[in-house]
Amino acid sequence: MQVNVPPDIETLINKRLSSGNYLSVEDVLRHALEAQDAEDAWTDEEKSALAMHVEPGYQQAKRGELIAGDQARSEIQAMKDAWREKRLAKQ
Repeated sequence: MQVNVPPDIETLINKRLSSGNYLSVEDVLRHALEAQDAEDAWTDEEKSALAMHVEPGYQQAKRGELIAGDQARSEIQAMKDAWREKRLAKQ
């Protein structure tokens, strides 16, 4: 199957490839479709559960109970690295 994509979509695909998180165009598309399938599969109950987690975090932020930006970036990077390792191990 061949797919023609508009330039803006090609740019997005190339951006993801250059990040090093994806091995091929097929990998980018597979991940995008899997994410869309997962999002489409969310039940109303799951969406409500997520909303229940967001509200307390928002209230904490309003009270000034935040972590430093460097710490947040470090924790997010660690989560990304773990996700990337897990994803590469599956291939």
